[in-house]
Amino acid sequence: MNITGIVAEYNPLHNGHVHHIESTKRITNSDGIICIMSGNFVQRGIPALLDKWTRTKMALLNGIDLVIELPVLYSLSSAEFFSFGAVSLLDSLGVVDSICFGSEHGNVSLLNEIAHILNEEPEEFKIGLRNKLKEGAVYPKARTHGIMNYLNAKSLLSTLDIENSSQLEDILNSSNNILGIEYIKALLKLNSNMKPFTLKREGASYNSDELNSIFSSATSIRKFLKSRNSIDELSSHLPTQVYELLKTLHASNYPFTFYEEMFPYIKYKSLVEGGDITKIPDVSEGLDSKIIKGILQNNCYDTAIDFIKSKRYTYTRISRLLCQYFVGFDSFDTETLRTKPCPYARVLGFNENGKSVLKSIKDNSSIPLYSKMPKDLSPTLKLDLQSTKAYSLINSRVNFNGDYLISPLILK
Repeated sequence: MNITGIVAEYNPLHNGHVHHIESTKRITNSDGIICIMSGNFVQRGIPALLDKWTRTKMALLNGIDLVIELPVLYSLSSAEFFSFGAVSLLDSLGVVDSICFGSEHGNVSLLNEIAHILNEEPEEFKIGLRNKLKEGAVYPKARTHGIMNYLNAKSLLSTLDIENSSQLEDILNSSNNILGIEYIKALLKLNSNMKPFTLKREGASYNSDELNSIFSSATSIRKFLKSRNSIDELSSHLPTQVYELLKTLHASNYPFTFYEEMFPYIKYKSLVEGGDITKIPDVSEGLDSKIIKGILQNNCYDTAIDFIKSKRYTYTRISRLLCQYFVGFDSFDTETLRTKPCPYARVLGFNENGKSVLKSIKDNSSIPLYSKMPKDLSPTLKLDLQSTKAYSLINSRVNFNGDYLISPLILK
């Protein structure tokens, strides 16, 4: 079988995702699609709108053959560790031939070249980087200059259709391009044989918060669900089966989950439990006290982040740290764990074609495949169980013990 991997969050699944799935099958000539999907918490540092089992159903209804959970250790991390966890998981299955991701640029040759430069750090790159840093440039600008310096020295600018540093900077600052580069860096780091493909992202940008096209972003859909009592207007922005499922959930008073609901628990933890936020990676000395001060002196999530954030520490980065604190990253050595390849594959659901894919994985995987909880839990899996307990606090439909009670969804 020719198997392709997709990394996604489906928060929620929308028309752009279906376009990605269908186009992936076409350009890779795939016999099966495996999706590595974030669980109940997603990379931008927020809880998922819908629990992981509901989102698995959406994925299987729209062309995915097998859904495997990306552990929260990676799904609540920076682009580098998010991508490394997902790619290492796909690679360890032993059956995946390619990975296909969306990007704003849509040119895998350029993203591949940038990934090689950042991975290998050739002398021309380091010279350009150092010179800009000496001039007082911030690191992202200095990095862009270093890449430009290398591409110019190797006469690759025209080949890759790069006209100037501003164009390259835009490419390097676009969220899906960033992830794409990190996916390829992970492939290089793991010496993987998986081939990268990219598709140019269609419609609204990743961060667009307005419903404005058939390919409206997940951000805009979440915003709509948060502010409206009716979901009728979403019919043209979602695949039919997703829209019908959302209608059913809405009618049954399913609690769509938003990040603000975490804040009382975060504040309680700071006041009563005294969780050590310094144990979370990326919380530097000085930032820890500012985070705790921001939590204690404010009564809502957004005002707390506005108090904490700075030019160096962006809104998303602080949101991710607060979400890690809520989940309980401070109880684990996540700094060490996240640098290691994903140690297991947790199956969330599959269809008939996915059964054949699973059989092949069982014969070829270098890591254990779980359809139910094992007796011996690795620290990474313990953190996943803890994240479900945390999510159950803000989504009343989720049982805190759901990981033990819910079997993989089989779509027939």
